[in-house]
Amino acid sequence: MTTKILALTDALGNLVRFRLMPGQRFDSVDVPPLIDGLEFDAFIADKAFDSNSIIADLDERGATVVISQHPRRSKPLPLDREIYKWRHLIENFFCKLKEFKRIAMRADKTDKSFSAMIYLVAAIIHSR
Repeated sequence: MTTKILALTDALGNLVRFRLMPGQRFDSVDVPPLIDGLEFDAFIADKAFDSNSIIADLDERGATVVISQHPRRSKPLPLDREIYKWRHLIENFFCKLKEFKRIAMRADKTDKSFSAMIYLVAAIIHSR
């Protein structure tokens, strides 16, 4: 009965693309369709996106992988902590997004109207 918003922002913290997912789904499942067709130099994410398939895809693209590792990973990958600090931009975007009650409370009943509201709020955030 919950909804997750999987979002991708640019280097300035502006929304590039997002996907709505059921609340019980793993975040990493919808990453491939989220990044499909986009070119970028680096992918910064938290532990929820620590997946061998995602990392392999990013390596194929030639993107720098900056993903915090799960503690259970047998061979930890190197993490550039200076670049990882920029992950705050996506967190800031979600904080700004949740300032709008309709987003925070998931007031819209359908995915279509909820998506439209996210686009509208992202445009308002970008225009500030």
